[in-house]
Amino acid sequence: PTSKPVLGDLSVTRVTPSSVGLQWSVPEGPFDSFTLQYRDAQGQPQALHMDGGSRSVTVPGLSPSRRYRFHLYGLRGGKRIDRVSIDVATATAEPEEPLPPSEEPQPEHPQTEPPPSEAPPARAVLGELRVSSVTPSSVGLQWSVPEGPFDSFTLQYRDAQGQPQALPMDGGSLSVTVPGLSPSRRYRFHLYGLRGGKRIDRVSIDINTAEPEEPLLPSEEPQPEHPQTEPPPSEAPPARAVLGELRVSSVTSSSVGLQWSVPEGPFDSFTLQYRDAQGQPQALPMDGGSRLVTVP
Repeated sequence: PTSKPVLGDLSVTRVTPSSVGLQWSVPEGPFDSFTLQYRDAQGQPQALHMDGGSRSVTVPGLSPSRRYRFHLYGLRGGKRIDRVSIDVATATAEPEEPLPPSEEPQPEHPQTEPPPSEAPPARAVLGELRVSSVTPSSVGLQWSVPEGPFDSFTLQYRDAQGQPQALPMDGGSLSVTVPGLSPSRRYRFHLYGLRGGKRIDRVSIDINTAEPEEPLLPSEEPQPEHPQTEPPPSEAPPARAVLGELRVSSVTSSSVGLQWSVPEGPFDSFTLQYRDAQGQPQALPMDGGSRLVTVP
C-alpha cells in the first residue's frame, strides 16, 4: 500500500504590510496538490491552489497590522490527506522614504567593460501572459519562457483600493493564482522576469474579474420536460445536486489541475472524461468528496 503523505511544519519566510510568504516541507509524499485557505480582512474565505511540487507561496492583498490564520491542506486523489496551520500578523504600514544620498548603496569597485573575449550572458525572454482561470475573486495566469532562464519573477498589480501589490515567485514558476480580488473589476497585471536582481523583461495583461454569482430566479430555474407527480408521503424527494463552475487550478507542460464546487449536493461520485494526445477517450473516476483533480 502507498504510504500516507505527511506535511511538515508551515513556516514564515517573509512578512510585509500587504503580504505573507510561507513555506513547508513534505517529509513523506508526494501530494497531488496543495490548497492554502484563509479569511481576508473582510472575513471572506480565500483559497490559493498550488501543484504538488510547490513548497512555498506568497499571499498578496493582505491588510497591514492584521492577524491571519492560514491552513495548508495536502491533497491526493482529490482528498485532503493532511493539514498544517499557522497564525501570522502582517507588518505595520510605514511610508517608504527615499534614501538620502549618503545612504544609497555605492558599487564597491567601479565597473569596467568586460574584455571582448568574455561573451555576455544569453538574453532571457518572457512569452505571452495568458489567463488560465477567472472567478469573481481571483485570476489565474500562466506564461512561458522561450529564452531563459530567469532567477525569479514578480507579478505587480493594484488592488481594489488602488494600493500596489507584488507577488514574488521563484524562477521555476510558470503559473500563479492571484486571490483576494473584487468582482466585476478590471485589473492590469505586469509580470517581470528578473536575473541578477534586475528586471530583464516584462509582459502585461488586462483582465476583468467575473461577476458575483447569483442564485437563479424561480422563473429561470430549469423546468422538467414532463410534469412531476408528487411522491407518496413515505418517499422523501431526492435533493437536487448541482455542479459549480469547472476551473483551472494549475497548468504544467504535462498536466492540468482542475477544481470545481458543488453548490447543491451531494453527488455519489464524479467522472472526468477527455481524449488523450492520440485521440483515445480517457475517464478518471473520483469519489463524491473530491473537489480537485490533477490530470497527468
